[in-house]
Amino acid sequence: MIAGVIATVLLLAIAAYACGGGTDYGAGFWDLTAGGTERGRRPRQLIDHAMEPVWEVNNVWLIFVLVIMWTGFPVFFQQVFTTMWLPLALAAVGIVLRGAGFALRKPARRLAGRRLYGAVFAVSSLLTPFFLGAAAGGVASGRVTATTTASTDVWANPTSLLFGLLAVAATATLGAVFLAADARRFGAPDLDRYFRRRALGALAAVAVLAVVTLFVTHGDAPHVWHGLTHGVGLVFVVVAVLATLATAGLLVRPSGAWSRVAAVGVVASAVIAWGMAQRPYLIPTSLTVAEGAGASAALRWLGLITLVAVLLVFPAVALLYWLDTHGELEGLTDADLRRDGAGDERT
Repeated sequence: MIAGVIATVLLLAIAAYACGGGTDYGAGFWDLTAGGTERGRRPRQLIDHAMEPVWEVNNVWLIFVLVIMWTGFPVFFQQVFTTMWLPLALAAVGIVLRGAGFALRKPARRLAGRRLYGAVFAVSSLLTPFFLGAAAGGVASGRVTATTTASTDVWANPTSLLFGLLAVAATATLGAVFLAADARRFGAPDLDRYFRRRALGALAAVAVLAVVTLFVTHGDAPHVWHGLTHGVGLVFVVVAVLATLATAGLLVRPSGAWSRVAAVGVVASAVIAWGMAQRPYLIPTSLTVAEGAGASAALRWLGLITLVAVLLVFPAVALLYWLDTHGELEGLTDADLRRDGAGDERT
């Protein structure tokens, strides 16, 4: 019973990181694709300002995921990090380089330095979610087992690659939706249109990749495919589809109100659908939740710590998100963000 509760907490923490951290990764994706120095100047200014208040706090969810895996499900942790060592190592390097690039590019005095740090930040924002998604695909397709030999190419399979691409598209959607909302808040209608168009394109890519992934899992990950097309997994798939349609509808409206909530619903529902589809397995079909769980005493203490986190940490994080999305933190002071904003229709 306690193992099932902790597994549910782990799934919710993964969903929180996919939404919170995914928004930051998506902002980095649009930084990478913004264009040259002059063309991409204003979008990058908005990206820098939008990320500054909350970008570091999203790592809380990643740390929470790692602690739960290591403490609550040590066998699962060992198998995942042994078999998928390469994509996870590359993702870890990407997280470090991404943070360093973002922190160092603004104070860099020379243009060459700013470009270098900006490139490190942007490229890492693309590669990190891809490799994290690829590792998740290895779990979903049952390739992470005690008997699987760790190699550099074990993650190179259809499900892993599609999960990686889907992670990139989903983070790009979240980033564009949140940046469009920030542009509206800062009175930059041209950037609002700029990011809403990109959000719609990324959302279309998510829909296409999700359909392709569903077909591929039929042969490559049959247990997950069955879970996604039956029972609770199917319910969350339907919720994700409805949230996708709602997000698209909200993005085409000038106000774009509630688009952030709908976009978060898309990603969170998709992650939960994947978790529900794997039941009762941590690794289909070789390791169940009960088999992968740690000692009962460790699980009880982990449950107590989780409760403390829910009561103390989560409200603080929720307040930070609310303050940021409602414009209660530092206001945008760069006059260039407003310059020519009302009539500029260029992308």
